[in-house]
Amino acid sequence: METYTFMRELADSWVLIAMFAFFLGAAIWTFLPSHRSAREDASLIPFRNEANPSASSDTPVTKTNVSKRRELKGLDNV
Repeated sequence: METYTFMRELADSWVLIAMFAFFLGAAIWTFLPSHRSAREDASLIPFRNEANPSASSDTPVTKTNVSKRRELKGLDNV
């Protein structure tokens, strides 16, 4: 058996199965319930540097306003 023929048969069968198993494993691992906070944090990345839309410019900055802003996930790093 030639090397090319052997490698072609290997790629057509076992390597294809291994790549599909890796894809399924990565997809399942990504959507595990334990990764929910990481997904939520990543979804808020575009909004981290924006001002709080619910607070108007007339609202004075008080401790309660700051604590309300901190309740939003992803804003503790700003």
